[in-house]
Amino acid sequence: MILAALILYILVQLGIALWASRKMSTHTDYLVAGRRLGFWAVGISVFATWFGGETIMGSTATIADEGLGGARAEPVGYAICLIVAALFVAGQLRAKGYLTLADFFRDRFGPRAEIASACVSIPTSIIWAAAQLLALASIIAVASDLPVEWALVGASLLVICYTLLGGLLGDVVTDILQSAIVLIGLIVLTFALFGRAGGFDEAMALIDPSQLVLIAPGESWLERLDAFAIPILGSIVAQEMIARFLGSKSAKIAVRGGLMAGGLYLVVGFFPVLFGLVGPGLGFDPAAGDLFLPNLAMDLLPSALFVVFAGALFSAVLSTVDSALLAVSGLATENLYSRVRTKASPEEKLLAARGFTVVAGVMAYVVATTGETIYGLVELASSLGSAGLLVSLLIGIRSRFGGEWSALAALASGLMAIWLGDFVFEIPGAFLFSILAALAGYVLVGLASMAIQRQAQA
Repeated sequence: MILAALILYILVQLGIALWASRKMSTHTDYLVAGRRLGFWAVGISVFATWFGGETIMGSTATIADEGLGGARAEPVGYAICLIVAALFVAGQLRAKGYLTLADFFRDRFGPRAEIASACVSIPTSIIWAAAQLLALASIIAVASDLPVEWALVGASLLVICYTLLGGLLGDVVTDILQSAIVLIGLIVLTFALFGRAGGFDEAMALIDPSQLVLIAPGESWLERLDAFAIPILGSIVAQEMIARFLGSKSAKIAVRGGLMAGGLYLVVGFFPVLFGLVGPGLGFDPAAGDLFLPNLAMDLLPSALFVVFAGALFSAVLSTVDSALLAVSGLATENLYSRVRTKASPEEKLLAARGFTVVAGVMAYVVATTGETIYGLVELASSLGSAGLLVSLLIGIRSRFGGEWSALAALASGLMAIWLGDFVFEIPGAFLFSILAALAGYVLVGLASMAIQRQAQA
């Protein structure tokens, strides 16, 4: 019954994607929905994009294992990220009529910075997509008794087909339906959780006091600050979110929609916190990892209600993973392919965008087979290379200080710092270190360029 209902749900999603595909004639339609998104569409779509597998499944598993300290990124950190991005980035980028974040780098810093920023952003989106594929595979595995490895193959094929057809328009249309299903599913599971515990008070009494500690034992202030910085600052430059802002009808709608998404995320994001805190007290094993929440739901809910919840999980993950593939497609088409094929027609670019979607899906599958957890992949995606993008964007969008070489220095310094800090020396606060390195690279090269210009003028 569960598998049959899930298959029916998948067919409905594919039907919506097929409908959306008929409304596309250019890559602009495919990548930013023809800039037709209103307030509700932007707000709900940004929320649905962010509220994915790492929020519902990954963070629940992390909180069940680590306690309330695991909630710093989800929902608090990423909700703040959406609000900050709406206030300081969304309106400015939409007002310029860009298609991708790398378009800003081309306009503000030059073609080499454009290509470099696209090359830095693409791996991040692929890793993000890989995390969502793992979540999707976990749902399929629980619903069908398939091994996770085979479920991952099926999830990858499904996502590639869905994204290939629907583009951003199909994604946004299904986001509205998916968000409603997600909310219903979370509420249903919450009542089932309280029912098993014997009531709200009894459920709260099951929480181990040691789980309510926000700070992990032995955690330094630097590690604590870094844990907040990764979700808040690291994802401001995510193309998945920025695409929604760029698809809005106006800059004002982009800002308001982003603020709405942040508020929704903060409220709805506390459901996984509740599941992660109460679940272990009911006997569910945190060692199950990413399968902790699906196992909890399957045990607590009758088959008919589990179908609703499985559909909710499926909705949340599908909305996020196709956004990540579209992010790769947009950057590769607009900022790499179009630089080589300068005279490509809109129809050719649309074909290229769909081709890059397939390539991105295959690469995400390969990354998903590495054995990393959902949450681990998301943290990596939020920190890898984002420092240089963030520094260049925030300075470049507000001032004329720094040019092409400043942005290139920031990107290179940020990448080198996160590689040394995270993978070579494993130092505390590696992400903060990468931001400081990117800032230093940007400012020093900017000052040197100014000095050279003054000397040349003299």
